[in-house]
Amino acid sequence: MQKRPLTFGYIFFYILFLPDSWQVLIGVAVAYIFAPRAFTPETGTLGRIMLFVMIATIGYAASRLPARGITRVIKKMILSDRQPP
Repeated sequence: MQKRPLTFGYIFFYILFLPDSWQVLIGVAVAYIFAPRAFTPETGTLGRIMLFVMIATIGYAASRLPARGITRVIKKMILSDRQPP
């Protein structure tokens, strides 16, 4: 079996169909929304970064099932004629 060449399209669809990509995106979105609410006026830059990373990690871990669902729907929409039943 030949190795598939690395093209932009191959990398794009690999990332699109990977549930971890969606988990990262959801985790960053959750942190972007909720991290500023956790900051206090005394929170320094390092504290803000740490809170953002912590909330993004929690969002990443909590979004496993939604990410799988998103991936399944996208695969069904794009690869519907190629997917086995």
